[in-house]
Order: sequence, then structure tokens, then C-alpha cells
Amino acid sequence: MATPRISVIVGSLRRGSFTRKIAHEVLTMIPENYEASIVEIRDLPLYDFDYDDPAVTDKPTPAEYTTFRESIKNSSGILFITPENNRTIPACLKNAVDIGSKPNSDVAWKNLPAGIISHSVGRMGGYSSQKNLRLALSYFDMPLPGQPEVFLGQSPTLFEESGHLNERTADFVKDYVMRFLQLTDKAFRATNG
Repeated sequence: MATPRISVIVGSLRRGSFTRKIAHEVLTMIPENYEASIVEIRDLPLYDFDYDDPAVTDKPTPAEYTTFRESIKNSSGILFITPENNRTIPACLKNAVDIGSKPNSDVAWKNLPAGIISHSVGRMGGYSSQKNLRLALSYFDMPLPGQPEVFLGQSPTLFEESGHLNERTADFVKDYVMRFLQLTDKAFRATNG
């Protein structure tokens, strides 16, 4: 039987970001019977519909778009980990969502189980970014785990000196990851018998 593939999308380009640190912590929480990795979005060109418009012949679709779309389509579930930038999702993440949403006849995100972990250095835990991302993903019929959602406030304080999430935060995040994996497993069994 095939192995479920979990794609983790990090909504921050900075190598040392708290978002990326959280993503690496999450990867350690995913059991070995899954294939899990970060799908990088840093080199995706800005979305331009001309790339997907058959009437525009002098702008071929960038190879980065094709690679990204295929990676998403070959996933069993998508786990988004995002900070909040100016009360919404970072531009790089919105760009990735837009690239995966085209062409209309072959949307990469369609029906894929998704999870969202948001954070901010302030107290709100990326509430606005998560709600904006949920709104965008709702268009693609992506099922998400229910309550409790994960909003990690004051994210710099959640890490121990070792660089790992403190135990309380790690347990909370792991519970969400396990619920996301249950959702993914259900969809995976339905499509792979």
C-alpha cells in the first residue's frame, strides 16, 4: 500500500523564523509511517494568470509552478504553518495558494485535507492570518480539523533553551497534528482502498 504524504508549507521565507522552527518541531511529531517534508515556496515567481492563459503564447508556465503544483497534487494532506503579517497571511503564502489554484480545470488543492497552525509574537497567535487562510482554502473544499484550533501567541516564549517547543505547547500542537492526520488517513483510505 502507498504511504501517505504530508506536505508542510511554511509561510515565512526567513531561514531562522519561528514559523520554520515550529515546522521542524511538527515534522518530529509525524509518525514514521508517513512521508512528511517541507515544500518550499521561496522560489515561486509571483502569480500571473498570463502563464496559464492559453491565449498568451509568449509566457510559458514557469517550471517552478509545475513542480509545486505536482508536489501538492501528490500529497495526501497539507499542513500550513504561518505567521501573521499586517493582520493577514504573508505575501509568499498567498502567492503559493494562488499558484496552486490554477488552472481552474486542475486545481492542486482540491479536496485535500489541510491543517493550519498560526503564530505571532503578539498575544493573538496569528488569529487574523489563520482566518484569512481558512477563507482562501474554503474555496477548494479542503477539510480541516475542528476545535481546538492552534493559535500560538507570543511565539518566542514557547521555545526552551534547547530550541524545542516547551512541553505544554508541544503537547497541544501534537494533539492538533494527530487530528489532522486522522482526517488525512480517512481521505487517503477513501482514495487508495
